[in-house]
Amino acid sequence: MDLNFTAEELAFRDEMRKFFRTEIPESIRTKVLEGQHLTKDEIILQQRILNKHGLAVPGWPVEWGGKDWTPVQRYFYADEIQLAGVPGGLAFNTSMVGPVIAQFGSEAQKKKFLPATANLDIWWCQGFSEPGAGSDLAGLRTKAELIDGQWVINGQKTWTTLGQHADWIFVLCRTDPNVKKQEGISYILCDMKTPGITVRPIQTIDGGHEVNEVFFDDVKVPAENIVGEVNKGWDYAKFLLGNERTGIAQVGASKARLKRIRELAAIEPMGEARVLDNPKFREKLSMVEIELKALEMTQLRIIADEKGKAKGRPNPASSILKMKGSEIQQWITDLTMDVAGPYIMPFAMSDEGSGRNEVGYGPEFAAAAAPAYFNKRKVSIYGGSNEIQRNIIAKAILGF
Repeated sequence: MDLNFTAEELAFRDEMRKFFRTEIPESIRTKVLEGQHLTKDEIILQQRILNKHGLAVPGWPVEWGGKDWTPVQRYFYADEIQLAGVPGGLAFNTSMVGPVIAQFGSEAQKKKFLPATANLDIWWCQGFSEPGAGSDLAGLRTKAELIDGQWVINGQKTWTTLGQHADWIFVLCRTDPNVKKQEGISYILCDMKTPGITVRPIQTIDGGHEVNEVFFDDVKVPAENIVGEVNKGWDYAKFLLGNERTGIAQVGASKARLKRIRELAAIEPMGEARVLDNPKFREKLSMVEIELKALEMTQLRIIADEKGKAKGRPNPASSILKMKGSEIQQWITDLTMDVAGPYIMPFAMSDEGSGRNEVGYGPEFAAAAAPAYFNKRKVSIYGGSNEIQRNIIAKAILGF
């Protein structure tokens, strides 16, 4: 494995570092690093800044705004954007529906949706999970029937993140109930203003409104809104989930948050000493730092493999990135709770889900500690649960 970076690669890293720290408003970056949720307007603002400079969708085809970057450049982009506390493009747009349309959509769909998706003129949400069909996504029951030249959708989706803001939803529907369940699914694009769609909020354990239920009652969608071929939606969903899984690792973001935790622990008192002086806390902090360094080296090995061999197929080690990366994010919120101590309660939630200290005492960061801790319980589940990732690792890497 050759991990020596060239002068050109290091110059690219420095260019990305400077851009993210100067062009994206500090108020947005601070909220991200503190684990607070951004408002809809803040998410749109930062994505449009990125898109204006050609940095919103680097993974897309070049003709639709992407960059012909090397694996090392992609690594530095992801690392520096996270270290700076820049949220990056809305994942539903940039790493989910956008790449699927670019790869499998018609030319008309590409022209209609891709520019607006990159600039967040269209806000997308994901219609995959259902009651009883989460990890076993192929068991979904929402159906779409082609009637008089239109797809008529009936069913229910759940855990639809930020669906309350969405303009469009990409939906997996069962279009043939008489074949093997993975072979009868299609990928359909649907305007959220279409009659028959109902969005209901789900209040999460952290007190926020981030996810929703979406109901479809005889929702009529133009036939041309199906992506690719009928009954090939499972293939497109696997393509999408591969992109999502890679982004969940969040190595750069975890590095930035661990650095901040160490700084806070050096300030906050624990009895007559500092939190950082407590040997049990230092042991936990060091363990997470070591695990993160190991994860970063795994990521770099994958990059070196791509750089040297260019296999042109997904590396199953990406499942390790997803599994360990999500665990580390959860450990980091646990460490933040340790630093905040008794100031984690009481807290309240704003409309956007950002924690605030209701009674006005204690350090500012403590207000978001408990909500972030509860919210991060989900990262080991979405994108394919960590149990599923262990099965992939056992089969594809260990050969069991």
